[in-house]
Amino acid sequence: MPYLSVRTNLSPEPGSREDFLEQASRRVAELLGKPERYVMVNLKTGQDMRFGGTDAPLAYLELKSIGLPAERTGEISRGLCELVSGALGVPAERIYIEFSDAERHLWGWNGGTF
Repeated sequence: MPYLSVRTNLSPEPGSREDFLEQASRRVAELLGKPERYVMVNLKTGQDMRFGGTDAPLAYLELKSIGLPAERTGEISRGLCELVSGALGVPAERIYIEFSDAERHLWGWNGGTF
């Protein structure tokens, strides 16, 4: 049920992409305390993007989950920024994160909803 989408203007090597996806899946499960078997991660690279008037390395993240703990978004933001900075080389000050708490009846899976 957690979904992390990462868009960046960088174009990492194929092996780095797979490593990032694996790290991101584990990190999201860890940060949210959810089973990794439900975590989905999407990485879109080489995007035409600008932030602050420049095309220096940047990333835009969307994290959606049922029961997203609003009081922990600061902690989750730090964890995701550390991940993206370490794995992709995007400075934390060039990362935006959008958090969305999904209602169970609006999140479908396996022919039903949660």
